[in-house]
Amino acid sequence: MATILIVEDEPKMLRLLELNLADDGYSTRAATTAENGLKILASDKVDLVLSDVKLPGMSGLEFLQAVKRANAAIPVVMMTAYGTVETAVEAMKDGASDFVLKPFSIEEIKLIIRKELEVRRLHEENRQLREALGQRYQFENIVANSPSMQEVLATVEQVAPTNSTVLLGGESGVGKDMIARAIHQHSRRVNGPFIKINCTAIPENLLESELFGYEKGAFTGAVTAKPGKFELADKGTIFLDEIGDMPGSLQVKLLRVLQEREFERLGGTKTIKVDIRVVAATNQDLRAALEQGTFREDLYYRLNVVPISIPPLRAHKQDIPYLVDHFIKRFAESSGKTIEGITPEAMKLLVDFHWPGNVRELENIIERAVVMASGPRIEAGDIRLDVAPSGGQANSQATGNLATMFLPEGMTLEQFEDKLIREALQRAGGNKSQAARLLGLSRNALRYRLSKIGVPDEPES
Repeated sequence: MATILIVEDEPKMLRLLELNLADDGYSTRAATTAENGLKILASDKVDLVLSDVKLPGMSGLEFLQAVKRANAAIPVVMMTAYGTVETAVEAMKDGASDFVLKPFSIEEIKLIIRKELEVRRLHEENRQLREALGQRYQFENIVANSPSMQEVLATVEQVAPTNSTVLLGGESGVGKDMIARAIHQHSRRVNGPFIKINCTAIPENLLESELFGYEKGAFTGAVTAKPGKFELADKGTIFLDEIGDMPGSLQVKLLRVLQEREFERLGGTKTIKVDIRVVAATNQDLRAALEQGTFREDLYYRLNVVPISIPPLRAHKQDIPYLVDHFIKRFAESSGKTIEGITPEAMKLLVDFHWPGNVRELENIIERAVVMASGPRIEAGDIRLDVAPSGGQANSQATGNLATMFLPEGMTLEQFEDKLIREALQRAGGNKSQAARLLGLSRNALRYRLSKIGVPDEPES
């Protein structure tokens, strides 16, 4: 039940408002002076204030200012029989939620009160959601006990308060989205918007209008103007996921935004300036994309101000037990099930798995296990690991048995890639063009990888 403080020096009007608001289920507090109203506010919980402008002693506008100094979130509706445009403007400047002229109908004042209480409820819900979101991305709530992930969080902690552009690298599912949100939550832009756009999920012919917006008549169907993601992210952070897939035509416009913080809408001529922080992410090797000519070098260096590489889950398996515990608690709570933990046998299955889908795959498997579990602990039988070849039977001859699909024990992905490159060179008799064809790479991409492992790119005879 909402509590309404009525401050009105006319006894009949005060009584009328008290009775009618009580009939609607509101709890009321009454005061005939602003001074008494402030005493009630200091001692009681009040959800809305309904005050006359003309009061004995302290005026209604002075009372409004005092209320807002004490608690800016409380909606204040002002009433007056001497209303002028100037008074209304002054009241609204001082923080009044609404302004109503006497005489008014009781239904009119009830409608205004219902509207203001609903607005306050929505503001409070929004505040709580933002608070909960912020807590989720606090460093202590991001599972990262391994040295490699601790190094990632240490970098995030350093870069978050700055305005520097960040480029997140790592395979799909490693948690780039969570790290991007953590950067925003620990930045000075935390109260601004966090806008995410996936450069792969939007068709190329629509991506420009999504990013930069469009003016009315810019193309068939553009019946009204629409702001783009960069405008919506003003005073906040824009997260460009899968930036390596951005078309070359848009890379030039993005470069201008990074350099000048300005752009034009599609079909427009007006220059729009924005105050944004850019965080980009990719699961590609952008250095190889530079060699292949699919990604602009100048854009790469603009994005790569602070690079953060997030390791795959198989490279920090010591985090798996902590992640499992974290996901079990979350999904048990959301599903209403009582799951106390996981058996050692089930945990061994998870730790020994190669995790091609990284943390996202682990999260999905634990969610399914929580749903399927029939006892208080997740058993090995509740774990369903996807061990089928991604290409089905068509790939079975090429892959042989399952063991050939995975990395050799104790070997990292980078080491395995180096071994493959050297093996291809050996099979090609040192012919780099033929080795590139064996590996499914372009000649430039192979040259880049050879430079990484220290093999000189000598001219072929």
